[in-house]
Amino acid sequence: MQRREFLGMAAGALALAGCEAPPTPVEGGFTGIDMARGHAMRDGALKSQAPAVVKRTRVVIAGGGVAGLAAARALRLSGIDDFTLLELEDTAGGNARGGVVNGIACPLGAHYLPVPGDDAREVQDLLEELGLRRRVAGRWEYDEATLCHSPQERLFFRGEWQDGLLPMHGVGEGSLAQYRKFAQRIDALQHAAHFAIPTLKVAVTPELLALDAITFAGWLESEGFSDAQLRWYLDYCCRDDYGAGIEHVSAWAGIHYFASRHGFHAPGDPTGSVNDSSPERDGILTWPEGNGWLTKQLARPLGDRLRTGQVVTRIAEVRDGVEVDAWDAATKSLVRWQAQRCIVALPVFIAARVVENPPAVLKNAAAHVRYAPWLVANIHLRGPLADRHGAAPSWDNVIHGTRGLGYVDARHQSLDPTPRGTVLSWYRPLGPSGYDATDGRKLLLDRPWSGWRDDLLAELSVPHPDLPSLATRIDVTRYGHAMSIPKPGLLAQIGSQRTAQDAAHRGSVVAGRLSFAHADWSGYSIFEEAFTRGHLTGMRVAAA
Repeated sequence: MQRREFLGMAAGALALAGCEAPPTPVEGGFTGIDMARGHAMRDGALKSQAPAVVKRTRVVIAGGGVAGLAAARALRLSGIDDFTLLELEDTAGGNARGGVVNGIACPLGAHYLPVPGDDAREVQDLLEELGLRRRVAGRWEYDEATLCHSPQERLFFRGEWQDGLLPMHGVGEGSLAQYRKFAQRIDALQHAAHFAIPTLKVAVTPELLALDAITFAGWLESEGFSDAQLRWYLDYCCRDDYGAGIEHVSAWAGIHYFASRHGFHAPGDPTGSVNDSSPERDGILTWPEGNGWLTKQLARPLGDRLRTGQVVTRIAEVRDGVEVDAWDAATKSLVRWQAQRCIVALPVFIAARVVENPPAVLKNAAAHVRYAPWLVANIHLRGPLADRHGAAPSWDNVIHGTRGLGYVDARHQSLDPTPRGTVLSWYRPLGPSGYDATDGRKLLLDRPWSGWRDDLLAELSVPHPDLPSLATRIDVTRYGHAMSIPKPGLLAQIGSQRTAQDAAHRGSVVAGRLSFAHADWSGYSIFEEAFTRGHLTGMRVAAA
């Protein structure tokens, strides 16, 4: 669908519903990310300053995303309290932070955590520590208030809402047959035991490298998966997790999305993974502020060891340890930190800029990892929406065929049934996806806030014609480098070096006194990958 046709359809939906334009313009603006700080790091504008003060600590952690926060927790658990964590933004959490719009908590980025499997024991331990997982009568149970309430997800497809995100309404037997065939294929690949979260728990085998060498779309073609509805769903899944569609991610990544979790579930298929009766099969944990709840818990014990508004400009090994220079946004001065070791919990493209004489493993990773720009918009509604025919309002609500990924409702987990206002969090990837050929990163920089407001209102008005009249405020958060894209060949480029490092250093990538921890080293960005790498790196540094 062309943009002009899409906006025309949205306008038609508004007219048919008899809705007028909002009586006053919707307020809002950009929030959450200080792009000037990031670009000052990129451009080297602060490197020429001389340090105003020198401070000492035992370990410096550069980067306060999930990996950096996990490393800090690991140091604390190991009895090391003499460390400092330096974070660029005003709050820690990376792309797993939360915010508030008109008094209602909402996510600024990642908004859920799948119930972790046994390969992610480090994440399981965290959930036990936070009281979200406990053993009852010999079985593990998860906090019911945190498990996503039903109904969990729905799709606006062919004019009405349907349960689940796999297109079902009016699809033919040919589509259903391909759904079943894909489920069986994923089940067979799962039993080959080549897929796990986190990825460092399995070896990079020749079979995985063969899948890594081609696009997911190419693999689907070779396997005979040509059904338009199946391919739309798989493209949506890849855009959701990787920021790019099936034409741009590797077959390894597309298959890993399902095979590393709980498979693919075709309606009515009694075989393979679809017959999994585990209560954890589709379980996810979520909070009104998304994964920002988790990063708040990780940041809370750090006290003044967490220093925000810090632009790291230089990381260098010296004779007696390491030096880390950081520009302090509050004091407008450069601080030099001297330490025994540094945990570099930064995206690899940033780490390669600030590390002096970067090691070959870092230069190689930075040369091959590419990132998806991303946008999250939080829209406050002063009252409940009218709804179209079909499935009931859900936590995750997706509109078939649109550029966005749909929205989640911040009040879905509330136990208060009273109809009232809420915040909807709308997600849109801007990387290569087949939907938008524009340079997404430049678009994020150049486009005014009002342009994103208009896109959101047009898209969400298709199922909700009354939404523009109920909207009071829209806050937009922009991520120029939200997540690494597992494009074809990436596993081959970073996998062999990563595997050797993992075996020698328990999940850490190490060069001298520098230890690197970030989801980028796994080739894609999810909480489990970042947390596990941060935790294992922190434990190794503590032992050293």
